[in-house]
Amino acid sequence: MTIFLASLFLPKTVYFKLPATSSSRERKSQRQSGKKISKRPPLELRTSLFPDPTITPPKTPDDEEVRIDDALFVNEDGLRVVNVSDDEEFRAPTDEESPKWGGRPNQPKSQANLPPPASLLEHARTLEKAKELGRQGIIQPRVTRSDSHDRVFAHADWRIVNADQGNGGLRNAAEAAARAGYPEEYSWVGTLGMPTDALEGTQQKEEINDRLVTEFNMYPVFCSDKDFDGHYLHFCKQILWPVFHYQIPDNPKSKAYEDHSWQFYVNLNQAFADKIVKNWKRGDTVWVNDYHLLLVPGMIRKKLPDAKIGLFLHVAFPSSEVFRCLAVRKLLLEGMLGANLIGFQIHEYTRHFLQTCSRLLTVEATPDGVQLEDRFVNVINHAIGIDPLSLDAHRKDEEVTRWIGIMRERYKDKKIIVARDKLDHVRGVRQKLLSYELFLNKNPQWRDKVVLIQVALSTGEKTDLDAAVGDIVTRVNSSWANLAYLPLVYLKQDIPYSQYLALLTIADALMITSQREGMNLTSHEFIVCQDGQFCDRKHGSLILSEFTGTSSLFGGKELSVNPWSYRQCSDAIKKALEMSDEEKAERWQGLRDVIGHHTGAQWFSKFLASLDHVYEEQHRHDQTSVPRLNLNVLGQRYTRSQNRLFFLDLEGTLIPYGPMNEIIPMNPQRTMDVLNDLVDDPRNTVYVMSGRRPEELDRLFRVVPNLGLIAENGCFIKLHGRGIWTEIADHDQVASWKESVQGILQYYLERTPGSEIEDRNCSLIFHYKNADDFANAERQASDWTGHINESCEEQRVHAFQLDNCVVVESIDWTKETAAAQAYDATSKEVQQTRGGAVDFLMVIGDGREDEKVYRWANNLRSNGEVKEVVTVSLGSRNTEATSTLTQGVSGVLVTLQKLAGLF
Repeated sequence: MTIFLASLFLPKTVYFKLPATSSSRERKSQRQSGKKISKRPPLELRTSLFPDPTITPPKTPDDEEVRIDDALFVNEDGLRVVNVSDDEEFRAPTDEESPKWGGRPNQPKSQANLPPPASLLEHARTLEKAKELGRQGIIQPRVTRSDSHDRVFAHADWRIVNADQGNGGLRNAAEAAARAGYPEEYSWVGTLGMPTDALEGTQQKEEINDRLVTEFNMYPVFCSDKDFDGHYLHFCKQILWPVFHYQIPDNPKSKAYEDHSWQFYVNLNQAFADKIVKNWKRGDTVWVNDYHLLLVPGMIRKKLPDAKIGLFLHVAFPSSEVFRCLAVRKLLLEGMLGANLIGFQIHEYTRHFLQTCSRLLTVEATPDGVQLEDRFVNVINHAIGIDPLSLDAHRKDEEVTRWIGIMRERYKDKKIIVARDKLDHVRGVRQKLLSYELFLNKNPQWRDKVVLIQVALSTGEKTDLDAAVGDIVTRVNSSWANLAYLPLVYLKQDIPYSQYLALLTIADALMITSQREGMNLTSHEFIVCQDGQFCDRKHGSLILSEFTGTSSLFGGKELSVNPWSYRQCSDAIKKALEMSDEEKAERWQGLRDVIGHHTGAQWFSKFLASLDHVYEEQHRHDQTSVPRLNLNVLGQRYTRSQNRLFFLDLEGTLIPYGPMNEIIPMNPQRTMDVLNDLVDDPRNTVYVMSGRRPEELDRLFRVVPNLGLIAENGCFIKLHGRGIWTEIADHDQVASWKESVQGILQYYLERTPGSEIEDRNCSLIFHYKNADDFANAERQASDWTGHINESCEEQRVHAFQLDNCVVVESIDWTKETAAAQAYDATSKEVQQTRGGAVDFLMVIGDGREDEKVYRWANNLRSNGEVKEVVTVSLGSRNTEATSTLTQGVSGVLVTLQKLAGLF
């Protein structure tokens, strides 16, 4: 069996040695020897804005040039990776960042067109400027690519090296699991992280594909440069990433209005799905990772209905109010629901996803997952972690030790606060620096004694945030710096991995103020580096935003802050610096224990184990896998038993669906006769379960003596042989949540003429069948359901949709709880009267609310409490029942009549 790990970027990529260019090392050698490096003059493509090109100010070197010379690259997970040889060990850091795609000299250039402007206003200005230049006779030639640039790759030498892009946390977890003995083989599926149009139709492309597959067990996905550019740089980074991190597209510069990039997203996802389907064998597992590939599970499911598919989202999942801003929201959700198991980092994201599915797709969402029409999709949350063993090995590197010594000497009399973030609005760098400025203003005794080292990873785009952060840095340093002291060290560049580990080791505090983040594994690495093994500074404090997924794991051992509260962040800095050694050690130990439990290897193995488990469960409960009820075998099991207990659903099982005032005049005499025949056998105890009120059931079954009844889906019970009803539900608790829910329903009632609210003893039902605008009411029903589930979750209330209505009831009292109480009462009665035990249990139903009763009954058999257990479903969806009946109400009555005739 093979596990296909699908991630946008492969762990390997290809570097070409072009014959007409010198390597970065050669250029560096030439500079050191004093030799002049000749460069061809640039081609003039348009009239210069300067009268004399010789006086044009020189271009400031960008970070791309620095990367090339240093052979260091920033990867999507945050740190630079040195790619020197094929044998070098991959060093994967932990938060998300990526280098410029298609901008490296040793890889092909992208043939994709330039991106559209950031806003409609900018587009209009660009168009007007072009028209004006045209009127002036100035021609703006289109920049074209040289064919020779593409042809050179057809014969250039190439080598496969460790990639500097991709999900480093996933790679580390996979490698750690393999070292820990995970038995299954896994293969990677992803792109090369470089433009590939230049390789189209060349021998190089086939050779690269063959070598990656045979030597590295990696399946490269080749897509056009246009598709990748539109998918990654446009749809993922400009639409999905902001929305998933609560950056609602409500400003003129947002690109969320654009739909041109959606098709590119679809195209790349389809390329992934086709690659996996082509290589899939029965028994293989497909594991899709992150928001770049949300459509892949659904695409694979269409072609491989029986495939085992998992999906894990490494970023946050927003609330339904935010997610619904996406124009393609339903298509994304339907793509995700092609998986058997969907994983999220923490419970909050799981809850948001379930509520979003319920609200936007009008499907039933339970705590365990989403019930679709023909199958169930399980949903779990399990946080990813780091690989402490690999981190410890890197900490022993001589370069790390050297930098620890340098920084200890440089800051020997100072307290050091360390921060490293991508410079965007999500990471909260501006809020952090303002909080630090406030701390220095409020605490003059700490001036000249503390330094904040902020490493900022540039996004490559000039933004207002860049200028704002620069102003804050200048203001802080101009206010409190002197010849021997700089309170704020601001590096708008990344640092080598050795320096990064050295910083985490010598820091007195790590400060993370993300406004929203799926996880933050930098905090995990900081805790590991603070064990005092390589430095006398140990047990530093962790200042962590409450809006990171990691915050929910640490149980208050960190200093949790709201990044929008500058005062709270300032106070946290003061507390971190002044905390006693004993408290620091206690907090550190608690955090270290959590990190030891949530490791990358453990996350990797547990998710795949959960996928295997839910896949088996889902297939066992699939309607096509559940056998039809065998009446001959049932009759034999029935006659062998002496103490029988029946739980029979009412609506859709014993009688057709319909209003009670229509059912009673129909006089379902056949149903009553069958029940009377069953009850006449003293060895039989029969309960009818319903969502109806107790008084309605009394009127309907008044002709059937000794019949046990369960009303309002488990809130009331009339025990077998007794004439009084018992309220199982807590009346005061029900009254409390009803008051809250009625206010919500009243709001929608006033805006939905023709609808009505039915107030039952333990539930509320919003009927909109007779609404003046039924179509609108039907569309809005999912909003009502989601509103109640989100607002009243703590009150243990659940809202769900049925035909033409929304039902709200407690989750603590169900048919299962009532059935368990009836079983206990029957067991005691049988023990007292006949000295035996219940040895035959039969449950028949047709609705989703009956599934819990099936599960409970099946557990009684597996635990050995009841010898014969028969659970029967009439529905067409997957079920917990062990058998099915396809003849509906008539089939149930025939079955019960035959059993009664055996008496």
